[in-house]
Amino acid sequence: MQNYILQEDNFRYDKEGQKEYLDFLRDLMKDNNNIALAYMTGILPIKKYGKHSALNMFTEYSMMFPRQLARYTGFTEEEVQNLCKKYGRDYQAVSDWYDGYEVSDIMPPDPDHQELRATGKSPEAVRYSLYSPLSVVEATTTGIIKDYWNKTETYEALAEFIEMDYDGLKEAVAFLMDGGRLAIDTSTYQNDMTTFHGRDDVLSLLIHLGYLGFDDKKSEVFIPNREILDEFRSSTKGVEWKPVFRLFHLSQEILKATLDKDSDKVAELLEEAHNCAGNKTYNDEAALSYAIQLAYYAAQMYYTTILELDSGKGYVDIAYLPSPKYPALPALVVELKYNRSAETAMSQIKRQKYPERLIHYKGNMLLVAIDYDKDLPNTTLEFKHHKFIIEADCC
Repeated sequence: MQNYILQEDNFRYDKEGQKEYLDFLRDLMKDNNNIALAYMTGILPIKKYGKHSALNMFTEYSMMFPRQLARYTGFTEEEVQNLCKKYGRDYQAVSDWYDGYEVSDIMPPDPDHQELRATGKSPEAVRYSLYSPLSVVEATTTGIIKDYWNKTETYEALAEFIEMDYDGLKEAVAFLMDGGRLAIDTSTYQNDMTTFHGRDDVLSLLIHLGYLGFDDKKSEVFIPNREILDEFRSSTKGVEWKPVFRLFHLSQEILKATLDKDSDKVAELLEEAHNCAGNKTYNDEAALSYAIQLAYYAAQMYYTTILELDSGKGYVDIAYLPSPKYPALPALVVELKYNRSAETAMSQIKRQKYPERLIHYKGNMLLVAIDYDKDLPNTTLEFKHHKFIIEADCC
């Protein structure tokens, strides 16, 4: 497990120098009959130029795609069990702290493999649950289970990346720290530590640095174990993180109040969430949609979010469909109105028969109508910009 990251130096931001070096390697090795094999190591995959690699003659083995080297990128469960037995340590305690990385050994076809010869199909990839070797060695030899990660890197190294000002990055970190998993797109990541175009690029880097686990089947990231969670906690102690965690806590409360059909409570909590969001103000229905998605951020733990779902007679603004792990939860059909009325939104849901598009959830669905009135005067104790109507779809 890569339990370290590159130190910042004068060459980290030297893009022209990096390009020149990669061009040198490409010219040296591509179509060169005098080179039978070149073996290169490093934390990150080979640097990309745009959508293409400058060194496309290499086969890459990375934390996202380790291929047949998967079992060697960390200690396996069997190896950790043997170490615990050898040193008389509690395997479950070691597992709770240091287990959690997941990799697959997608193997190249072997013409002589018995299964391939018998069935005509290559064997399925084996999935491994891996441990960070340094931490396991320290814990089993000393008998002390704690966070050993910061012996090689301080929490500032992680903080540098997760504090980057990309929309949704800090909220994503709060969600991951609460045990959630996020689907990400790793294709735009440029395989360096300076070129980032969005949240997913930063999260892709953290996979390679060992700060996040990666499920290659679902393309999801997660915090793998208690040791890494400690690193995230250390990196988010600053005052600038307090509004982020407050907003995430509000998101959890908003979801609960929605499922309880407590419209007034949802409106009250959303008002506070709006204030916590700082400059993420509502200027139109699109901005309102973004704000509502932010307010329901915690729902990603239980739901799949679909924007502008085609109902056949219009588009549902936001649909939350329960994940297979939580089939008992109701689907949520959300319609938004900016400076109109929640009653108008609910009427549209029923008139356009949006629930029919989700016939599979019939009898287990909540219809959520939301209005934001930007000009409402704050002259009463009950003042709220937001109005909610929540009804169960029973027919």
